[in-house]
Amino acid sequence: MSNCIIAQSGGPTSVINSSVVGLVKANEELKLYDKVYGGLNGIEGILKNNIIELSSKSCDELNTFTYTPSSGLGSCRYKLKPIEDSTEEYDKLLDILSKLDIEAFFYVGGNDSMDTTAKLSKYAKENGLNIKFIGIPKTIDNDLMYTDHTPGFASAAKFISTIVLETYLDASVYTNNGIFIIETMGRDTGWLAASACCAKINGRQVADFIYLPEVAFDKEKFLIDVRKKFEEQNQVYIVVSEGLKDENGKFITEFNCISQDTFGHTQLGGVSECLRNLILTAGITTRVKALELGVLQRCAMHCASKVDIEEAYLAGYEALKYAMDNKNGSMVAIKRESNSPYKTSFFEVEASNVANNVKYFPKEWINKDGNNLTEEAFEYFSPLFEGTPSLCLENNLPKYKVFYK
Repeated sequence: MSNCIIAQSGGPTSVINSSVVGLVKANEELKLYDKVYGGLNGIEGILKNNIIELSSKSCDELNTFTYTPSSGLGSCRYKLKPIEDSTEEYDKLLDILSKLDIEAFFYVGGNDSMDTTAKLSKYAKENGLNIKFIGIPKTIDNDLMYTDHTPGFASAAKFISTIVLETYLDASVYTNNGIFIIETMGRDTGWLAASACCAKINGRQVADFIYLPEVAFDKEKFLIDVRKKFEEQNQVYIVVSEGLKDENGKFITEFNCISQDTFGHTQLGGVSECLRNLILTAGITTRVKALELGVLQRCAMHCASKVDIEEAYLAGYEALKYAMDNKNGSMVAIKRESNSPYKTSFFEVEASNVANNVKYFPKEWINKDGNNLTEEAFEYFSPLFEGTPSLCLENNLPKYKVFYK
């Protein structure tokens, strides 16, 4: 008997569960393993033996699970100790997997999850254990190297563009309109904020300015640009990434360094309010609103991209094929073959090459003033938004299914 296990880690996305279902369905068709287990709350839960059998779940349960946002197996932000410091956790984890006859471990996650995948693969190989470790990419930040984009990003980006359109209209109804600032996630990179370039009405981009961490933020230039635009059209719409930094590489707001997650990443927020205060202090107008989108960006299944759901599913399916081909320490990556018609394929990258690296938004897609984007950016994002999901409904609301409760 041989089995496999899949778990989720890090921040949730709208489509992360589709990757799990893709793997379960692949195993049903390819019949590689006797059972597919699910680790609840990632490695942290597996170390506590919080494990369920996914392959015994009904088709209806799995279908509902596919269209359920957030991490339906539960997640964690659990960092294994460096191997050179202690192997106790590694040995305990591998012992638990061995007792369940696990031959493949699939980890759905981002940068830190790929680091964990690489470390576990290396340790298992060094100790002669026949367990393969394979990474399935996931992050709304779209900051994983080598892959064209990450499952989860397209849905978050589509949600952002939709909200930008709707709030732009809401902010445009008066004869004397003000300045509206919307803040997206994006600790290190500006992919999410940049996606707002897709929000257009009558072919015109509604965001007057888009600010990303890849370009140093100049407060004086910002105020000059905003004042000029406001005087021209009596309204300004601004999109800003939470990770905005000054010329010294420091976050521009005092509100954003108050805490860290368990991986040591700064937990950000408050940039939109900081810009609002700059505008008020400069006396440009008193009509300034700031909106921080927060976690809505990563759990809005009602506004998900069908392309994203399908690609997340196929990434899980492909991961099982990697195990069938005896891949180990690998991550499934997406290659874009063409924009029109939109076509992608999958390829293998080493998880260790993805770990601890960041894919930044291309500076050549940012205009010379550093406050908006080029047409190439729009062409990159646009195909990712295609299609909407057919949600399961109950009492006229979405019906969702999770396994960690």
